Amino acid sequence: MTTLMEVAQRAGVTPATVSNVLRQRGKVGAATRERVLEAVAALDYRPHLTARALAEGSTPTLALMVSSIANPFYPEFALAAERAARRSGRFLIVCNTNEDPVMLRAYLDQIAGTLSEGMLVMNAKVDFEVLRKTQARGTPVVLCLWERPETPPGIPCIAVDFAAAGALAAHHLLELGHRRIGAILAGGLDGVQAPRYEGFCATLKLENVAHPDSEVRFTTDSVQGGYQAAVQLLDEHPDLTAIFATNDLPALGAMHAAADRGLRIPEDISVIGITDIQLARESRPGLSTVAVPTEAAATLAVELLEALIDGKAGGNAPMQIAPVPVLVVRASTGPARRKKRRRQTAERSRGKR
Repeated sequence: MTTLMEVAQRAGVTPATVSNVLRQRGKVGAATRERVLEAVAALDYRPHLTARALAEGSTPTLALMVSSIANPFYPEFALAAERAARRSGRFLIVCNTNEDPVMLRAYLDQIAGTLSEGMLVMNAKVDFEVLRKTQARGTPVVLCLWERPETPPGIPCIAVDFAAAGALAAHHLLELGHRRIGAILAGGLDGVQAPRYEGFCATLKLENVAHPDSEVRFTTDSVQGGYQAAVQLLDEHPDLTAIFATNDLPALGAMHAAADRGLRIPEDISVIGITDIQLARESRPGLSTVAVPTEAAATLAVELLEALIDGKAGGNAPMQIAPVPVLVVRASTGPARRKKRRRQTAERSRGKR
């Protein structure tokens, strides 16, 4: 492997000059810069990031902790964060905790301050005390997609008004004439997606639309979880004309369950989710959803973390608010059908099984 010293010798400069050229720092003349770059290309030199970190006490790398890389939202967020990091000359490491708090602590202990200058942590099963300990050791931490802007977590974060997202979904269904609406909540009433359901319920209440506890199901944030929850709702409440899910994956599962029962979407039942992942755009029919500002939130998170690293962020625990979620109407939602026709359709679907 070519060393920095060999590049310097070939270019006839000091190792410090080579480093300044590669890091785009200091004042280096155009002719000298060209000579260094020619030497780098000729020797196929690649900087050793670990050695640089040891020498300089820092590394141009950020780390992103996600709870499950199998969830398609996290790769989409990671791509946006990676683009933002590269704009400032940094790299991004993605660490999958697999929803294991022990793995999260291990990553924070081993990577924070060594392989990465700062940590981006997605908002799922987070132990705030562990994050505070990481901060205390001198490594900045930013919590991504905090779902309760009205209650700052005491840790630097990017917040999204997810209660507003739930309200938007409810308004859309109500405007289409739906009054019997089932709900699928990924997690429990104390989970990270609870604000979405709270916004949904608050909107129904304002419009005097009943939503009994029997018409909500709690499940995992997955297509299969949404499928199973929708099966229960459709079997026990055949008069439902719409289903709201707190995330797109369960919403897609609900669409699959409806289709397996011979129900037409949206003629017999409408389905809406929250997030607007790529699968929502590619499903057939396309899934109506409330889009989360993924690109903007990821960019804000990286910029806030870099400001903390550079000592430019004001306040002990700054919170920035991402742009508001936006309703995206596709083919999975339509006007509510009359109860009689809906009941006949449900009876036909049961007769096929």
